[in-house]
Amino acid sequence: MTSMHQDYIVGVYYFPNYHRDVRNDEWMGEGWTEWDLLRQAQPRYPGHRQPRVSAWGQFDESDPVWAAREIDLATDHGVNTFLYDWYWYDQRPYLQDALERGFLQAPNRERMNFALMWANHDFRSIFPAPPSKDQQLLARGSVTAEQFDVMTDYIIDHYFSHPNYLKVNNAPYFAIYDLGTFVKGLGGLEAAHNAIEQFRTKVRALGWSDLHLHGHIFSRTILTSEMSLTNPSEVIEQLGLASTSIYAWPHFYDPDAGGFPKSDYRLAMASIHEAEEQYRTASVPYYPCVSVGWDSTPRTPAEEPYIAYGYPWTAVLEGNTPEAFREALQWAKAYADQTQAQTPRIITINAWNEWTEGSYLLPDTDYGNAYLDVVHEVFGPSREMKS
Repeated sequence: MTSMHQDYIVGVYYFPNYHRDVRNDEWMGEGWTEWDLLRQAQPRYPGHRQPRVSAWGQFDESDPVWAAREIDLATDHGVNTFLYDWYWYDQRPYLQDALERGFLQAPNRERMNFALMWANHDFRSIFPAPPSKDQQLLARGSVTAEQFDVMTDYIIDHYFSHPNYLKVNNAPYFAIYDLGTFVKGLGGLEAAHNAIEQFRTKVRALGWSDLHLHGHIFSRTILTSEMSLTNPSEVIEQLGLASTSIYAWPHFYDPDAGGFPKSDYRLAMASIHEAEEQYRTASVPYYPCVSVGWDSTPRTPAEEPYIAYGYPWTAVLEGNTPEAFREALQWAKAYADQTQAQTPRIITINAWNEWTEGSYLLPDTDYGNAYLDVVHEVFGPSREMKS
């Protein structure tokens, strides 16, 4: 039994950089977590709402006690699925302890589903980012066919077998963040197709109907290493994607388009809706994405002038009030109702805890649970049903 709405899967992206990791110790300093950036954030212009302060304080997400508290908060407010940002660098996982030691060890873990969003982008030094576009490469996100085979064995062994891993029609859901980097790393579309087919074969051999492969498509990049697709329809067809979406609104909308250093949330919302309309008649379902907000200033050095160098030196989306967020959720719900024939219908939210990008549902000292209350109002509470 897993926690699920009868009609909707409300999947919220979970960014697991708020616990200690051995490679963070090496790259950023002993004991470093992303809480350090949040704590050091400063206003960048008059009226800028920084620093953001967690109402729960700076907790360790790899602690199952804290993970259990997150699960209860999420499910009590209508969030029934965590979509974990999941990393694989140098043939081993990174930042996995929030999921493996936290969520999967929590006594109430089966109250909600989880799934992986493979964040296969290059990992660069943006914690904080230098005042330029020159960001040091820490780890490459591309993989070879052999490395992908090892990685998918790990994924199947460690995650898919859990009863609360998200399945769509008995097919484990697996998302790829950067399809362009994936295809390039494998050596082309044919090789990428073959690697995915091998993954599917392993999944089917264990009794599941198929692999539900979800891909992120975007008309513009955020991170410097991301690759936009020149022919997304061909990639969708050749890789056999079952669905598509974006990770966050800036993949369809440039925050700087409405001004710098600040822009408007509703302006971004209108642009996102226009972009998503193009996917109503796509060959596979497009799952609408709602961003809670956007403010990546904590990933820049507070002592440096705030200049538009590109991510994370981007405009802040002001006006992302709970009321505006409600409008965005209601639009996404209606879009899903009109475009997804199957139930439960899937909607994604960015994010549970992207604190240093200004997009989070977790309570802060300004709004408390207001954004979670909106999710509850729009979708209702999670309830038990068979997955």
